Amino acid sequence: MAKGKSQAREFVWLQCTETGDLNYRTEINVKGGIAEKVKAGFKKYSPRLRRHTLHKIKRK
Repeated sequence: MAKGKSQAREFVWLQCTETGDLNYRTEINVKGGIAEKVKAGFKKYSPRLRRHTLHKIKRK
């Protein structure tokens, strides 16, 4: 790992709003605050429901 690397990015889980499953893990930019577009959520595929649903950020 590089020395002096700032903590500008953070790993978060994306949780399905309908089933509660943690389906995806992604990296977001937290330097300067999280964008409203990211806070709103993402339309991602839910394997349990077999369709695209809204996934919101979940920090562990």
